[in-house]
Formats: sequence, structure tokens, C-alpha cells
Amino acid sequence: MHTIDMDLVEMTLDVMKYTIDRISNITPELGAPKKEEELLRIVGETITPEGIGGENAFQLFRDVLVKATVPIDHPRHLAFVPAAPTRAAIMFDLVTSASSIHGAYWMEGAGGIFCENQAMKWLVSLTGLPETAFGVFTSGGTAANLSALVTAREEWREQKPDFARERALLMTSTGAHSSIKSMAKVMDADVYLIDSDEEYLSGDQLKDAVHNLNEADRNRLFAVVATGGTTNAGIIDDLQSVADFCEQEKIWLHVDCAYGGGALAADSVRHLFNGIEKADSITIDPHKWLFSPYDCGAVIYKDLELAKKAHSQKGAYLEIFKDEGAQGFNPADYQIQLTRRLRGMPLWFSLAMHGTNKYKEAIERGIELAQIAAEKVKKDPNLELMRPASLSVVLFKRKGWTAEDYRDWTYKNHNAGFALVTPSIWKDESVVRFCFINPDTTEKDIDEILETLH
Repeated sequence: MHTIDMDLVEMTLDVMKYTIDRISNITPELGAPKKEEELLRIVGETITPEGIGGENAFQLFRDVLVKATVPIDHPRHLAFVPAAPTRAAIMFDLVTSASSIHGAYWMEGAGGIFCENQAMKWLVSLTGLPETAFGVFTSGGTAANLSALVTAREEWREQKPDFARERALLMTSTGAHSSIKSMAKVMDADVYLIDSDEEYLSGDQLKDAVHNLNEADRNRLFAVVATGGTTNAGIIDDLQSVADFCEQEKIWLHVDCAYGGGALAADSVRHLFNGIEKADSITIDPHKWLFSPYDCGAVIYKDLELAKKAHSQKGAYLEIFKDEGAQGFNPADYQIQLTRRLRGMPLWFSLAMHGTNKYKEAIERGIELAQIAAEKVKKDPNLELMRPASLSVVLFKRKGWTAEDYRDWTYKNHNAGFALVTPSIWKDESVVRFCFINPDTTEKDIDEILETLH
């Protein structure tokens, strides 16, 4: 399988040409999904006893399969939380894979882990946490949240051994990301949802909720999860008052900034995150607003040793050599995964190449685009802004439209290869939702999308 032949050389050249063309294309074709049956009819079975050949397989991907995907970096892709990895990060993602480095232990991956840790130092500096704080890159926000909450639960068990066998309880708001509830299921923990019509958690709301718990539930409470930028509306909880209360009550505070964490680098909105420096753990997804390729999340801990106590794995074959060079930071000790690729290396290379000031400018541009779009909505008599733009998210409605109208509008624009903008729900009402990440999105893009609502 590893023998070099001319067919492999030709295929490699084709792959590299496609890669270079794709990296340099800032407006790729906005593909659309097809049913599995249709793809199978066009492509046929690709895994066969004899193989179909690399050139043939690549041609099928290039000409058929990639066109059944939606590029996350298209400038008119404003749905969900899109992404816009830098060209530098994409190129170095190729280097990361080609280098075949195992990123679990310093013994095998010292040079690559060093790169990751350089990028992590910058991330930690954005939070304002103490200098002793540090973190590790994960596969995304879900793995980061789970890693943090497992650490919180283990610390709760140690602090309250009499209740260690009880089913643990965490608190969060109705605006929290769905992964929090999913992670609670994985951990077999209960979730207490603090109702908030505005997807916003304040210290007073948290105080009331905690004080209304009975004694048994109060003893089961192991963590509070606040949100630094809700996915739906970009809303930041009142982190200062929430953090003050958690500090007073000695409750672990985890702040989920998977989407909004990039805005910690933006001077225009940094004050909205005040209080985050008191968190015990924080999640940030560089593959969202820090321009990294999928998949790259990060979990940061105020006290790294607590994470190590919760996650470090032991085994005869995992014993690390004792020579001096093998001793160092082992990412596997601080999150749920043992086997891991060096997800932070593309971020490191992009930061090293462009500098942090360029990152600040690109993030500020997303915030600016949201403000521009909100002003355009307010001036359009057919549209109604549902709430002020927050971070890079804008929620608004087309007057007189039903949920079916929004759905049909989404499909029409997508099928035409023009834009992907999906509706959302705000206070039980269907709305249009813009989420700006890509600094290559223009005012003209906004104007043309809004025009399709007339």
C-alpha cells in the first residue's frame, strides 16, 4: 500500500491542485445535499475487493460528492455558526495530518504540543484567568464541556464525600447550548434549567434558584454553567454577578464560550465578559470564531491539577520513558480523549503567521457586519428587528410571513446556489437569523440577501 508508483504521483498532483484551487477560492460553489439513494446511483459502490483506484475515487469526490456539501466558509453562509478558517490554518491542517504526530503525550508529540501550547497561552490570556491557568485542545465544544463538567463533578465528590454516591446536579439557563443537557445525560447527572425568556442568566436569578433548592438538591449541586454568547442570539450572561455568587457559595462555575469566545479578543465588546476571569473552567471553539479548521475546541481550567486528577489515565503500556526530553505537558491528562490529533497546530501556525492583531480585526469585522445588518433591517419597512444585534448575531422577521414562508425562502436561496440563511425561533416566533463570522462577507452580500425578502 505504501509503494510509490506513477499512478500515486499523478493522483497526488491532482489532489494538491484541487487543494490549492480550493484554498484560494473565497467564493466556492454553494453545494446542496442529495439523498443517499441518489448519490449511490451516481457514484456507485466505492469500497470493493479490488479498489476503484485513487484517481477514480478522487474524481468522484471532486465532481459529485463535494458538490453535495455546503462549504462553511462561503461569504453568504450565515446559518448556524459558520466558520472561515484562514488559508494559513487550512494549509497547516494538511501539514498536521501529513506529519503523523500523536498528540496525547509529550514523549511522542513534544514539538507539536509546544505549538499548541503557544496558541493556548494566547487563548488563556484573553480570559484574564490567573497565570497558573491553562488548557488543552479538544474535538469541539461538546467534548470541552464534558471534560470540564467531569472535572467539576469529581471535585464536588472529593469536597462532599458524603454525597458522592448521589446523582449530581448542575444548573444552567434555558439559553444554554443543547450540549449541556446532552453532556448531563452522558454523565448521568440532572439539569436544573433556570427559565429565562431573554436567554439571559443574571446573578439574582441564579441566587433565587439556588436558594429555592431543598437541602438534598443543594448538596447535589456540583456546577453552574453560564454562557458567553448564546448560539441562537449571541447573548452573554451577566458573568460578573453569576461569578460573584458562585464564588460566595463555593460552586464550580463553567462558562461556555464555544461560539462567543472569539469576541474576548475584540476590544469593543470585551467588557461584556467581565467576570469570566473568576470561572473555574471555560470552553472556546477556535473552529468557530478563531478561524481554525474543524475540528478544534478548547477547554481552559483555572486549576489544571483538578483536571489531571479527573482525567489522567493509567496503564502499563502508557508508562512514559523517564529520559528528560520525554517529560512535559501531556494533553491526554486534561480532557476525555486519550488518542488525539494536534488540533491546535493549525491555529498556532495561523496566529504565528498573521499575528494576534489581525485576529482582533477580523473578529471586530464580524461584530461590525452584525451592526450594519441591524441598521439596514431597521430602515426596511418590510422587516422588523427582534432585538439589538449581539456579538455577530442578528434576529429579525419579515412582516406577515409564516414559518412555511421562511422555510420556502431558505430553500429557494440555497437551491439557487445564492446563500444559506436559515430561520430560527425567538419568543415562539419564526425569525431570520444572521450569524457573521467570515470577514470576507460584504455589505453587498447583506443587501442582496435582504432583497430576496421583498
